[in-house]
Amino acid sequence: MEIISKVNELNTFSNQNEIYGKETDNRIPAQTIEILARSFFREGLLYGFQLLDYVRFVNMLLENSMDNNWDAPSLTTKENEEEKRSAEDDKCMHSKLSFSQLPLNGKRIKIRAFEKTWDMEMLEKWLEDKNGRHFLMSRSTAQETSLNNLIETESNIFGVVTLPDNTPIGLVAFLNHDVLQKKTELRKLIGDPMMRGKGFAKEATKLWIQYGIIKLGLKKIYLNTLDTNIRNIKLNEELGFKMEGILRNEVFFDDKNHDVLRMGLCV
Repeated sequence: MEIISKVNELNTFSNQNEIYGKETDNRIPAQTIEILARSFFREGLLYGFQLLDYVRFVNMLLENSMDNNWDAPSLTTKENEEEKRSAEDDKCMHSKLSFSQLPLNGKRIKIRAFEKTWDMEMLEKWLEDKNGRHFLMSRSTAQETSLNNLIETESNIFGVVTLPDNTPIGLVAFLNHDVLQKKTELRKLIGDPMMRGKGFAKEATKLWIQYGIIKLGLKKIYLNTLDTNIRNIKLNEELGFKMEGILRNEVFFDDKNHDVLRMGLCV
């Protein structure tokens, strides 16, 4: 009864917001919420959740939601300042950099052309861990594509992400570049584990997207990701991607089914 009461209270709150025009245009898409719910449900099963545990979790989630001050700004002052600095950096980057040819020069990283003779051994090492496996994996068959086939395919374009001192740390790619339709699939990988979680992937992806738009004339960039956690979805949304759909239980590997999330950026 407690959970039903709180749901009714939240519905009343939602209806009032609709009447007074609050937040109606800023709702998180239903597909995003569905993906997060499915992701948590599966993680809960792995942890050992039973039906009662999910009910308890939802009840606690509702309690926290009702206690939150929804009229307060969603971002702290520090986060607002960081977003402002990020926007200024983006503006500076767009005004000063040329995206018509490689290498691309960012604030903390560079992107140069992939050279098979120099980079193949390094790339093979990067692809040994889980992140590397996902980079090679077909999103439709869950089969790993041969690295040589991936590199040799003419419609695939690669860039090596490096630090300012030219130390390679990752790879960005446009796969299945369709010249006629002006669209391509984006993939990204920070191959050096020590360089993950530092924002390099986001900065590199911004540069690579601009290169695709300006140099290649792309009108659509899409990604099919197996990573359905909230941090990855938020990162892609911050880069301008929007949810296009969920392919439920699309691929099977590591003894379980996985959803594939499709997101797109239209220019």
